[in-house]
Amino acid sequence: MTRASQDGAAARAVLFDAYGTLFDVYSVAELAEELFPGQGQALSVVWRDKQIEYTRLVTTCNHGAHYKPFSVITRAALEFAIKRVVDDSENSGAAPDFLLQYQAAMEQLLAQYQHLEAFPENLGVLKQLKGLGVATGILSNGDAAMLNATVHAAGFDGLLDHVISVDPIRKFKTHPDAYALGEKALGLAAKDILFVSSNAWDALGATWYGYQTLWVNRYDLPFETLGTQPTCTGHDLHDVMPFFL
Repeated sequence: MTRASQDGAAARAVLFDAYGTLFDVYSVAELAEELFPGQGQALSVVWRDKQIEYTRLVTTCNHGAHYKPFSVITRAALEFAIKRVVDDSENSGAAPDFLLQYQAAMEQLLAQYQHLEAFPENLGVLKQLKGLGVATGILSNGDAAMLNATVHAAGFDGLLDHVISVDPIRKFKTHPDAYALGEKALGLAAKDILFVSSNAWDALGATWYGYQTLWVNRYDLPFETLGTQPTCTGHDLHDVMPFFL
């Protein structure tokens, strides 16, 4: 684990991003490959990229007038990904024809999204934090129903004190109002909370907001090049523990 700075108070609680950090968003690629042989991995990548793009679009345009819940965003992004990756050669046809052809596959993939695989070390780390009495939570773009279903499917019930969705404020991360939800739920200032994300853009947004941050760089990628570094960079969720031991 690398640390950008030794300054700052000890963290008193930890918030996790959900999608990409606790849960592997690309684990849907296996089912996507069964449904669309030879295209599953590409589909999962386009789906995720478009999902994040849509959250930014509806948050920043027209003062949020076009906001849609994350479940709706996720469905719309999947429809785009299928049109782009699977149906591109056919130019997607008319909308009714598209839905008739791909509706069943879409429903299977959306159902799988509520059963995303957790990264293998995460359960053990959450149990360690629970044993230490550390306050824990998720702060996510996901709808409450989506998050609760995924937490349950992963076997994380009882290991998280807070499951916080941005949906009530109708603004997705990286809007500062989204990060403020963590302070409100925990009753702590951002500087006293560790925010953990595998998404570099999310780790940067949380750092700018004022959280202590751990970027979990599972794939040896470069961090965002906007002049700010996270508090720490690690390789998996085990790197949370030095903040509390």
